[in-house]
Amino acid sequence: MKYAYVGCRTTRDRNARGEGLKVFEISEKTGDWKEIQCLYMEENPSYQTFDNEKKYLYSVHGDISKVSSYKIKEDGTLEHINTVDIGGRNPVFITPDKANEYLLVAALQGGAVYSLKRNSDGSIGEIVDKVSYEGREEGKISFVHQCIWDQTKTYLAAPAQGRAQGYGQVRIFKFDSENGRLSETCQFKARQYAEPRHIAFHPTNKFAYMINEKDNTMTYFGFDKEKGILEPRQILPTLPDTYTGEGQASASIIDPTGRILIGSNRIHESLVLYRINQDTGYMTTLGYAPVLGKTPRFITFNEDGSLLYTANEDSDTIVEMKLDEDKGIVEYTGRIIHTESPVCIIFK
Repeated sequence: MKYAYVGCRTTRDRNARGEGLKVFEISEKTGDWKEIQCLYMEENPSYQTFDNEKKYLYSVHGDISKVSSYKIKEDGTLEHINTVDIGGRNPVFITPDKANEYLLVAALQGGAVYSLKRNSDGSIGEIVDKVSYEGREEGKISFVHQCIWDQTKTYLAAPAQGRAQGYGQVRIFKFDSENGRLSETCQFKARQYAEPRHIAFHPTNKFAYMINEKDNTMTYFGFDKEKGILEPRQILPTLPDTYTGEGQASASIIDPTGRILIGSNRIHESLVLYRINQDTGYMTTLGYAPVLGKTPRFITFNEDGSLLYTANEDSDTIVEMKLDEDKGIVEYTGRIIHTESPVCIIFK
């Protein structure tokens, strides 16, 4: 049986209608989704991840400073294990290291990346390292929006936004799996007011692509996978050149074949698709596709890469699509899953 786990925001401050972390059973015969659990432990269960064996699920709680662990039962439902307060407000991203011993967390208003011990029973342990992103003045911060591994899980990339008081940037850290500590290998400062948000590594690990929220652009980097260093090479817009309205770029992902890069645009309510040159890494804009909803905060592929999903936060929908890598277009399957304020989806 296949399952989808959907983080849904819950608070009025977020104009949210969600009721908690939802579990859906996906029919292998028809592909239909059926809700089998809605679990509420703390407000705003948003971004989530599995441990490397997919026995446990971990969720951050947006706008507060807590992270929760859950055991995945045989029927796909979740059983809460523990919740810890990391001290950094608004954790937005979480991921396990390759040894399955630690969890790395990015806290937006906390302005830091945290390394947490992962216990053998699946529970979350103590903080073993914290890297703070300084601001322009003492007491100010830069806002860390993601922490994601390169393809070898040797290096961790953590983009951050300046938001007037800090610096738009992305840092690369080498991770020591013996003690859970991070050491910086690279720091790239973005254009002022670009506001980096998410980055994605190419399957070859030679290229990386970072979406910038406020100036609605995508930055291409060459990546030295031996030294953990990014080299900026290209910037393209995420919005059509005939569109003159507002936009807030959100997510960047690469299809499993490595040929197509996809970004999501809130307000414009679209996906942008680029062709990746497999030799040079340079991007070519292919076109745009409507997301059939509002506020595509999150996009992802299912486990085998056969289906593409957009979580439309403000229309309470998850839209299912197929990507044609040869043509560089998306095709809609007609399946739309209704759930309140979805902001993350992971599959098992």
